[in-house]
Amino acid sequence: MSHRICLPALIAATLLLAATWASLGPVAAQDWPNRPLTMVVPTAAGGGADILGRILAARMAELLGQPVVIENVGNAVASTNRVAKAQPEGYLVHFGNTAHYAYHPTLYKTPVYNPRTEFAPVGLLLEQPYLLVARNDLPVGNLREFAAYVKANQHKLQFGSGAGTGSGNHIVCEMANAAMGVKVTHVPYRDIGPLTQDMIAGRIDYQCPLPGTMIPLIETNRVKGIATLGKQRLAGLPNLASAHEQGLTDFDGTVWWGFFLPKGTPEPIVRKLNAAAIATIDTPAVQQRLAATAATVVAPERRSPEYLQKFVASEIDKWAAPIRASGALIE
Repeated sequence: MSHRICLPALIAATLLLAATWASLGPVAAQDWPNRPLTMVVPTAAGGGADILGRILAARMAELLGQPVVIENVGNAVASTNRVAKAQPEGYLVHFGNTAHYAYHPTLYKTPVYNPRTEFAPVGLLLEQPYLLVARNDLPVGNLREFAAYVKANQHKLQFGSGAGTGSGNHIVCEMANAAMGVKVTHVPYRDIGPLTQDMIAGRIDYQCPLPGTMIPLIETNRVKGIATLGKQRLAGLPNLASAHEQGLTDFDGTVWWGFFLPKGTPEPIVRKLNAAAIATIDTPAVQQRLAATAATVVAPERRSPEYLQKFVASEIDKWAAPIRASGALIE
């Protein structure tokens, strides 16, 4: 038996479903949240994003009166696309960063999603510098010596990324390599734990991780800190000079973090989540825990959904040329 699909009827049904959701939006928003939220975090458990996400989720759950469950998706594209394609109900939120929204359109020859149009931005929350760290027996003592050593040995060295190809720590390292004038083999990992263990064991030469997992390893001399990739030194690593201090004056390896919902999420839900997020990062105990990871909260005037919408567009434009110059393009 053949089954024919009546296209006009299908279109009508789709429009009816959309209209029904739109009409229910205000009602749903009044009742939101009435069940647990899921925060999609773009690293495996224990990674830098996971540490930040859990700090925020615990306080947000208290403020919203519902659990905020962390879902670890250890892939930059998969984590973001999961939210882009989700129902706009306000229960699946992406804890995303520069790599997912600013780098993606240039990095991929065929982008998987459109950061400008497929999301409802909630708010910009945090900023945090990446680090440049190396195996402890690498015979260098600062960034100038590191750049010279890598340039002389680039064909036999390897750097790793703890969240795989296209992740922030991958692209920041590629751009740092380009700034130093070197081309080094990239080895993608799904998790920063195995990557760091391989680096400690001497199988990987360097990486560009977030500070959360690295500060204690640098302090105990298990890995070698080469530079903070932001403009300033970190309070938690006062003896580690910034890349800016060490000669890379035009380089900025700072990552920003924000919350994003699927496009079409009712505005009252976006506003409620934004208010909860702001109250979370304004909580002194949360700020204290964030400071231990070298993350800082953004200024109040940068926290609105409208600001984040414009900011993402400007960041896409800002990073297009450096990404192309680094050669870190993905088919």
